[in-house]
Amino acid sequence: MKRPFFLTLLAALPVLAQDIAGDWLGTLHAGPMDLRFLVHITRGTDGILTGTMDSLDQNAKGIPIRSIELKESKLTFALAAIHYEGTVNKDFTAIEGTFTQRESFPLNFKRAGTEVLAEPRRPQNPTQPYPYREEDLVYENRTAGIKLGATLTIPNRPGPFPAVILITGSGQQDRDESLLGHKPFLVLADFLTRKGIAVLRSDDRGAGKSGGVFATATTADFATDTEAALAYLKTRREIDPHKIGLIGHSEGGVIAPMVAARSKDVAFVVLMAGPGVPGDQIIVAQTVAGGEAAGMPHEQAVQAGVKEREILDLLMKEKDEAVLKQKFKDLLGRQADVAYSQMTSPWYRYFLSYDPAPALRRLSCPVLAINGEKDTQVPPKLNLPAIREALQDGGNKHFEAVEIPGLNHLLQTAKTGAFREYGQIEETISPSALDKIGTWIAATVFGR
Repeated sequence: MKRPFFLTLLAALPVLAQDIAGDWLGTLHAGPMDLRFLVHITRGTDGILTGTMDSLDQNAKGIPIRSIELKESKLTFALAAIHYEGTVNKDFTAIEGTFTQRESFPLNFKRAGTEVLAEPRRPQNPTQPYPYREEDLVYENRTAGIKLGATLTIPNRPGPFPAVILITGSGQQDRDESLLGHKPFLVLADFLTRKGIAVLRSDDRGAGKSGGVFATATTADFATDTEAALAYLKTRREIDPHKIGLIGHSEGGVIAPMVAARSKDVAFVVLMAGPGVPGDQIIVAQTVAGGEAAGMPHEQAVQAGVKEREILDLLMKEKDEAVLKQKFKDLLGRQADVAYSQMTSPWYRYFLSYDPAPALRRLSCPVLAINGEKDTQVPPKLNLPAIREALQDGGNKHFEAVEIPGLNHLLQTAKTGAFREYGQIEETISPSALDKIGTWIAATVFGR
């Protein structure tokens, strides 16, 4: 449910025969998603190997390789939660091996050489000069004691203006919510600002120009970052303090109601592929839907969901950490240690048990919830009815919950909704989704 990138490779330096040093490029076919990795290996004057890895499609660069070793033709290296084992061919031009991060997948590398990876075509990305003002800024979350980097776009005419705060999905995101060459929040901010609405979008904790530690934070912590953004906007003379709304995508669709439920300063809420049920139900549903979208037979996808449910039940019910570790080993074998580390993080545990319904029931402001019909990460048939029910139970008279045909989790026009399509689709956000959001906000804040 959710990462930043530029895809130009530098020409590799000439390498000596029988030397592993240099740049290696490989594509991981990890179930429903394809990810390209560029591994940089350096040999020091002392002969010791060091390296870094770039995940090109997640815009994660310079990830330190903690250990790397070459014994005869066997190469192994490890990162925080990743282990790789491979065999180098005789002329040191290719590596065949296995990538393990909770699950194991084949991953082969070849010399990166001098090729250039073309940046994907993203026709919706706006180009400067923009017909509005853009300001990079920093504001403070005093609750957390951190500062957050952001961009504020403001219409080029007299204010004050209605405004929205964009809230990213899960995983550490930059202010554009960059993923697989797409910049959804850049596109959305441009669209709304041209319509007379100011937009604030921020880097997540520890990303871009934001401080703080992302790894130990939970959804509740991220909600305080949004509250800080709200407090900041109220200090700006260009902004109408009575017309500030929240737009949350995916996990951001959990955070927006959390904030709005405890603040009368939120004028409206837009949920883009936001959950309506607890996280454990989301994860099981996306296991099944994602498997089927990737071509898995229905029964096999259902069984994968059953196994995921078993693991999550264990995680949520077993309080003895030593027993939990052993049961993970029994269920997952060699993948147990990585899975245990990921699934016992503060964020994951909080997400599993958090139910968005109580916050939704407390919302009295106007709410728009949109989901794509082909969303495999937050399936609409599970989540939209739950959102509708919670809002109705709370007595909210000003909401819409809409399933838009043909759209995926990123609200792109998609064929199947599978993860691997995200980067292949040129469209960043469907015009139908943009128009729905823009028209609804205009009616809410301008009365038209």
